[in-house]
Amino acid sequence: MEGVGLVAVLGPDESAGWAVARVIRSAGFDVAVFVSAEHFIRSHQMPCAACLIVDVQLQGMTGLQLQSHLAAAGRHIPMIFITTSADESARALAIELGAVKFLDKPYGDKALLKEISLILKPRDQERRTSLEKPGS
Repeated sequence: MEGVGLVAVLGPDESAGWAVARVIRSAGFDVAVFVSAEHFIRSHQMPCAACLIVDVQLQGMTGLQLQSHLAAAGRHIPMIFITTSADESARALAIELGAVKFLDKPYGDKALLKEISLILKPRDQERRTSLEKPGS
């Protein structure tokens, strides 16, 4: 599914991020791993992000703070939150701010890939349609 947008993974540590990235890449998605929300925000890849997989607990800025920061900046990137702690207030806030899904660990690879596909499928269809138009 290359070309439909970048899946950005922000985990609590680099090894956790790379583990999630391997699963996503194995399904054919473009993926990049970021060690912190601040690293993602400063990255030249941020404008390419079509989907964010974000752990609630990150080093520095939390996943919820990142979500608020992006919303305030007018960047509405679909987010899937993952967490080990089922904090209902955090879940409610994330959903209220526009999170697509909130997955509790262990969530299973199929569940994660299904959610990513649901987010990126419309982009893939738009891209194919634009390629099929004469003069594109």
